[in-house]
Amino acid sequence: MSRASGEGGGDLRRAIGLRHATAMVVGTIIGAAIFVQPSEVTGQVPTMLGVFAVWLAAGVLTMFGALVCAELASNYPEAGGVYVYLREAFSPALGFLWGWAMFWTMHSGIIAAIAVVCARYLGFLVELSDLGQKSVAVAIIVILSVVNYFGVKHGSVLQTVITAGKLVAIAAIVVLGFAFGGDAHEAVVSAAATPEPGSFGVVEFALALGAGLFAFGGWHMVTYNAEETTDPRTTIPRALVIGTLVVTACYVVLNAVYLYVLPMETVASSDRVAADAADAVFGRGGGVAISVLVIFSSFGALSGIVLAGPRVYFAMARDGLLFRWLGQVHETHRTPHRAIALQGFWSSVLVITGSYRELFTRVIYTEWIFFGLMAIGLILLRRRAEVSRTYEVWGYPWVPGIFAISAFAVVVNQVISQPVESLTGLGLVLVGLPVYFIWARKPIATGST
Repeated sequence: MSRASGEGGGDLRRAIGLRHATAMVVGTIIGAAIFVQPSEVTGQVPTMLGVFAVWLAAGVLTMFGALVCAELASNYPEAGGVYVYLREAFSPALGFLWGWAMFWTMHSGIIAAIAVVCARYLGFLVELSDLGQKSVAVAIIVILSVVNYFGVKHGSVLQTVITAGKLVAIAAIVVLGFAFGGDAHEAVVSAAATPEPGSFGVVEFALALGAGLFAFGGWHMVTYNAEETTDPRTTIPRALVIGTLVVTACYVVLNAVYLYVLPMETVASSDRVAADAADAVFGRGGGVAISVLVIFSSFGALSGIVLAGPRVYFAMARDGLLFRWLGQVHETHRTPHRAIALQGFWSSVLVITGSYRELFTRVIYTEWIFFGLMAIGLILLRRRAEVSRTYEVWGYPWVPGIFAISAFAVVVNQVISQPVESLTGLGLVLVGLPVYFIWARKPIATGST
């Protein structure tokens, strides 16, 4: 099934090449989490072996998911990504639930959350009231929405520039940390002259892996822009593989620096581990520099997330599952401008009301249900042999099988750990099912907007 044009405005513009697509993968994944999330991992597996095993395992599982997405993207190079894959493998209803959860909670919620993180870290540099922080967060969302409104080229170029700067900054942290962190490292070694061996079990490793996978979130979003990508059948698979490898390498070396200059217990207990590491090497000024980096990194991740999301709502509207006017393409800028505006509006509402916190934390785990189903869907689509594959996932069927099992394990672990919150979140997603059946009964008018 191919849907190459939008209602009322013609085709989307293909302006994303391999460099920009790879920058989207890297820039969307590397946000603020890697500068704080290592504490969650280290707290669960307080040994060197455990820490690096978790980050490598998270990288491998992310790569498996990326490979699954790569084959699906080569088969269905349409706007919408995961929505399209679930629609084709199972039913429009499942695809609708993905888009429903994205708009109301998952995607809009993460936009709101990251925008607030940017504003809060800016508050470390310039004093801001609570209202001031919310105003800055909304302003960030509006600015990035406007940039993407005026063309995917503008958004992808901005993403590429920010991602390049982010990688340079990470390289600087690693080089400077190892080059000038000798005194801090000696203090760590001296304090740990007679350490008590740390220990952890399967449950702790699973919890740590879940925290690590959270830091890898967003790897699939490049697939949303398939219709704006040049030669998407080959560009998107390459971008996914290259981008995931780059991110995994960055995460491993950053954790190596943290553990080089900070005691294990400090890494485990810190809520600003990157800033603490910088302070250990350069004094209090180092933490300020890291705050600037977190702002820059979060802004870069947000740029890619704002760019990606509207393509799903655009695809749903084109399928008749949302208001037809959301499927329009701007006559001049060739972007899904109304979907961009709607996403920016709802994300801003979540910032102003603060409601994103509860919604997002309750629902975000449910995306792993969809990821697991997506991997199973690849196996089903292979058996149907409906399409000729430009790219084939390595290690089939083990790679999609292992990824599906791991995805469902993440969900089960979350439900066991937080049953009330998890089941409430699942209920919020399933509310979309009766909405779908009501909507699907409506006749789809052709040629109207």
